[in-house]
Amino acid sequence: MRRRSLAFALLAALVPVAAGAFPDRPITLVTGYAPGGSTDIAARILADRMPSYMGSEARIVVDNRPGAAGVIATEWLKRQPADGYTIMVTETGASAAAPAAMIGGTRYDPVTDFTHIGIVSTPPGVLVVTESLPGRTPAEVLETLRRAAPDQLTYASSGVGGVLHLRAEMLAQAFGTRYVHVPYRSGAQMVQSIMTGESQSGIAALASATPLMRDGKIRGIAMVGDRRFPLYPDIPTLGELGVPGFDNGGYFLLIAPAGLPPRVAEALNRALVRTLAEPIVRDRMLTAGHEPPDGPNDLAAARCLHGAGICDLPEDRRANRGPAAALTEVRPCCGFRRRSSAARGR
Repeated sequence: MRRRSLAFALLAALVPVAAGAFPDRPITLVTGYAPGGSTDIAARILADRMPSYMGSEARIVVDNRPGAAGVIATEWLKRQPADGYTIMVTETGASAAAPAAMIGGTRYDPVTDFTHIGIVSTPPGVLVVTESLPGRTPAEVLETLRRAAPDQLTYASSGVGGVLHLRAEMLAQAFGTRYVHVPYRSGAQMVQSIMTGESQSGIAALASATPLMRDGKIRGIAMVGDRRFPLYPDIPTLGELGVPGFDNGGYFLLIAPAGLPPRVAEALNRALVRTLAEPIVRDRMLTAGHEPPDGPNDLAAARCLHGAGICDLPEDRRANRGPAAALTEVRPCCGFRRRSSAARGR
């Protein structure tokens, strides 16, 4: 009897330790793009600070798995154990645009195959051009793009089927012309090609374009989003320049495989929220071209923002998404991003 009581006492002592043991080894933070792009920048800022809120032994290692506009990394993430030790910074392209745009879709459902941990940022895109493209003002540059004969000009993207690819194609359609697409493996490579003149234009993630814009090596012409970005108040939005349909910027989310234990999801969300609340982190994010969320940032808000991203797709794209996701789950969230943006503007 005494031995049995001792065994129960030992077991009782061990249970709280086991329940609170996450993390007890390094966490892998995956990105779907090569180093230096906007997704990689956000991931490295999080990897640097999130461990501070997860225990003295916590460590996060960034793992770049570029290819297919983030789809390869996302498909890989889906197959990993749902234990919190493999997470990912994803963005609009891999989680909303690619499943809708790629022929045959993707081998994952962005709504049901993942746990949405929290919002990392809601950054705008930016239309950037090479220094040699004719036009002194944003309006004049847009007129150059508008008047271009089909296949006369080139544009770069960070991958086929990604949101930057689709946005550039939307711009060509809005202007009634066609450009030659030059895809790369990351946003960093994309903007480098515009700097060298290998490509003449592109709609880039602001985080990828910021260093070269700041150094005057490429020109920022117009923001893709519903308002100007605080660090670039002189760059108008496409809407201001008379090009409608580009009011929504994009989003970056922290996700994990579906079925993540609630206590682990909550621990990761708590670390993310506390990290993004640090003034120094917010400054680093803004300087890099990311805008951290200033509204709700729990698991439900992340899932709802992702739903809004799907709802922002054209109706025909929503209807032809790859895997048969339950779109009815996200339709109620269709106004989430627009409401959030309006609230921020007040």
